[in-house]
Amino acid sequence: MGLPQPDIAFLTEKGIPYTLSSEANMTCVLFPGYSLPPGYDRGSSDLLLRLQPGFPDVPPDMWWFNPAIRLADGRTIRATEVSEQHLGRVWQRWSRHLNAGQWRPGTDCLESFLALIRKELQRCVKDPK
Repeated sequence: MGLPQPDIAFLTEKGIPYTLSSEANMTCVLFPGYSLPPGYDRGSSDLLLRLQPGFPDVPPDMWWFNPAIRLADGRTIRATEVSEQHLGRVWQRWSRHLNAGQWRPGTDCLESFLALIRKELQRCVKDPK
């Protein structure tokens, strides 16, 4: 269990707090109080990434929030209705999957996945469908 050194360096350099744990052969990266863009029902929520063995050569898939988040007007966001139990907590699953070729082994990393999450969070405020 662990993160590649470039990911640790990125998180340290940016001062992004995180904790690591392992569950079901997955590396779990927890970002406590992850800041959400304007347009959500709260300013922050814990973000969970579950990375498969082989990451970053194996692409990540989906992410989870606790507590669950909605848009500021109370609407839910498409493909976020499922709850899952991880690390002894109930998480809102954001079912998002990368397209073939979207993840570039040897190039993409935790920094690029967090950027993709940020972009998707911003997109959902504009178009939750």
